[in-house]
Amino acid sequence: MATKSAKPDDIDDSSAPLIEHLKELRTRLIWSVLAFVLAMVLCYFVWNPIFDFLTQPVCTALEKRGQTCGLILLKMQEGFFVAMRIAFFGGFVLAFPVVGYQLWRFVAPGLYRSEKNALLPFLVASPVMFLIGAAFAYYIILPWAFDFFLGFQQGPLALPDDPASAAATAAAGATAAAKEPWAGIVFQGSVEEYLTLTTKFILAFGLSFQLPVALTLMGKAGLVSSEGLASMRRYAIIVILVLAAMVTPPDVISQIVLFTVIYGLYEVSIFLVRRIERKRELEEQADV
Repeated sequence: MATKSAKPDDIDDSSAPLIEHLKELRTRLIWSVLAFVLAMVLCYFVWNPIFDFLTQPVCTALEKRGQTCGLILLKMQEGFFVAMRIAFFGGFVLAFPVVGYQLWRFVAPGLYRSEKNALLPFLVASPVMFLIGAAFAYYIILPWAFDFFLGFQQGPLALPDDPASAAATAAAGATAAAKEPWAGIVFQGSVEEYLTLTTKFILAFGLSFQLPVALTLMGKAGLVSSEGLASMRRYAIIVILVLAAMVTPPDVISQIVLFTVIYGLYEVSIFLVRRIERKRELEEQADV
């Protein structure tokens, strides 16, 4: 009888740590979701300034061509969905450091002090690298991409219903028509389509800049090696090509640019892991 009564006690004792971990995980997830929801609400009330900021690359490209910067709503509900998309995007960016901190609070109790000191720099580097990647997309890639795409316009670079364009055409008369016999092609972009394209680029580059952080952390933990990463180059190229095709618009230029950036970061990761391995070997030799 004593043996039978001891079994439930043993089961409870062995399951207690798991239950505590699940409770801690639930707490961290709740705080992360609350931070994301709060950031979304804040961004929803200021979605107009955020949208103005996100449209700066295309507005600059249009101003270079003497065109008015303007986007159109193709659907009645498109404006609301644009505001929600901006709120979701802003909530993700603002809540990113909070989510990382909650992850740290969940993992830290199970680490030794030396392991905490090794992990903390990576947690700091993660949001920094995300911001660097997002800034790289916003200030370098997007202006270049919009300038390239808008170069396929032709004819009078004004909308057909533009009063100034109509007056100028009437004044020019048949002479202008003779000089420009081709059909005009002018950009008249959808708000939702533009926002989808822009946020995709920013998120794709921001997340791709996490690659050195993730692989270096794995190398620090001994999960990957520089030789292993180097031997996987051919497979990494295929995976990166598929990823670039999935997260970018269906054009070759954008895919090549993202592939080049991610593959460059992969090579940087190999270099960083190799440095960690050399430092580890020197420390082991010093201990001996």
